Order: sequence, then C-alpha cells, then structure tokens
Amino acid sequence: MSNTLDGRLNQILPRIASEDFLRGAGLGNELAFHIFDYPPEEEIRVRAHVNWLLEQLPKKRPGIRVVHVNLFDFLIGYLRERKLLDRAFALQRKDGDTALLRALRGPLSDDRMKEAFTQVCQPEGQDLVLMTGVGGAYPIIRVHSLLNNLHTVMGQTPLVLFYPGQYDGVCLRLFGKSSLATGTTGSASAGPAPYYRAFRLIPEESAHAH
Repeated sequence: MSNTLDGRLNQILPRIASEDFLRGAGLGNELAFHIFDYPPEEEIRVRAHVNWLLEQLPKKRPGIRVVHVNLFDFLIGYLRERKLLDRAFALQRKDGDTALLRALRGPLSDDRMKEAFTQVCQPEGQDLVLMTGVGGAYPIIRVHSLLNNLHTVMGQTPLVLFYPGQYDGVCLRLFGKSSLATGTTGSASAGPAPYYRAFRLIPEESAHAH
C-alpha cells in the first residue's frame, strides 16, 4: 500500500499543474471536481505532501492562483466569526455530541456553508482549489452535501478534495468504513454517502503503471 501511495502522490504535481487539467480538457460538460482518496492512517503523510504541493506549484507553474481550504479550520473560523464557537463547546460539554449536531443544523445549513465557502475561496479568482481537513470536520460538515452545493459556484475552477477513506467513483466511505456516511449531521447513517460527480484524481492502476 505504501508503494502504491508513493506512486500516486508523485503523480499529483504534474497532473494538477498541467494545462489540460487546469482548463478541464476532456471533461465535456462535467464539473472539474477531483478526489484523491487515501488510507486514513496516512493522514500526516498526505498533509505534508499537500504543504509541499503548495510550495512547488508556483515554481512549476509561475503565476498560478491556488487556494487551500482546510475544512476543519474553515469550520472553526466560521463558528468563531459568528460567536458560536464557545457556545458550541459549552453545549457539547453539557448535553453531548448529538445535541450539538442538532443545534448546528441551522447555522451550518447547506446554503450557509456554500456562501461561507465561496467567500473564503473566491473560486472565480482562482486557477485551482485544494481542500483538506475532511476527517477533522466530521461529523459536522457533510462533505458530499458541500460538494453538491458547490456545483453552482465553482464554475470551471478545478477542485481537488483530499479524502481519508475510499471513493470508487460512486460512493464516499469516510475512514474506509462502509458503516459511516460522510459527515452526516446527527448520528451516523448506515451505508456510504453517494456522490457521483467527481473524478478520482490518481487511481491505483495509474500508480502501478508508473
């Protein structure tokens, strides 16, 4: 698995810095959403690689406009800005996780998350968006719902989601567990979360071929 991941990681930079990738060549009318799934136990390694990518992209492609959104940091900043963070901590300590998730359904509705993400990301002014922090934001941010809602705001800007779990082109399995839906608000639901509108950035078979 380690060798396969090494091969896949090594292919990311040339792929996302290429002209074809950045202009969405070959996608037809599909959105330029891409998912790099990886074993959750490799989180620290992948996180370090994303930092390396952010350093290398301007060298590989001078002038590229790239933004990195860590969903956990995004969530904390969103709650803090609205003076909800301390109240959320207090509610969680007093009444537990389920009560907290229920209370956050309104403030973290899909429409509000889309608006906040758009303000942070400004996709129309970017050439590329990288998204991490999925595991840290679980189960408060529903990643598949967020992606679905971003369809209307991302335009042709490619988005790459680094996903600690499995994506087979149809379903997302966070942490590789089929018993957990991705970021369900409330208790975990049975089965993976369906998501049909993203491409796998670097499949395993591509790593074997290199």
